[in-house]
Amino acid sequence: MAFDNILVVCVGNICRSPIAAALLKQQYPQKHIDSAGLSAVVGNPVDPNSQEIMDPYDISMSDHIAKQITEELTASADIILTMSANQSKWIEERWPHCRGKTFRIGHWIDKDIADPYKHEKSAFETARQDIVSSLEQWTDKIS
Repeated sequence: MAFDNILVVCVGNICRSPIAAALLKQQYPQKHIDSAGLSAVVGNPVDPNSQEIMDPYDISMSDHIAKQITEELTASADIILTMSANQSKWIEERWPHCRGKTFRIGHWIDKDIADPYKHEKSAFETARQDIVSSLEQWTDKIS
């Protein structure tokens, strides 16, 4: 199965999921990558710390606008990547059709990605590193 439509999910859609989506877009420019939040800060740009930790890699998230997850977004996704087991559970309970295609981004290394929101910049860097390590495990499955 090809994962051509990837949805990345976190809580607010301003820290972790935009970082993961930006990294995926860089790695898979031919795929459709989107992100959303379980309780999104709708209409907001990324957290300034999220952008700052991506600057050294020349990745801009300036076009990101936070949005709420919807049934339509989940239905069109080939795979849904979340930041924690609880987020996966929340999605699967709300939309049973998501079972079997919803995974923690850190599934293969048994890791949740801690929310850096309202923490110091170092927490954002830790989240970025955890997302990078997690995404490496998906390479052979996504490509």
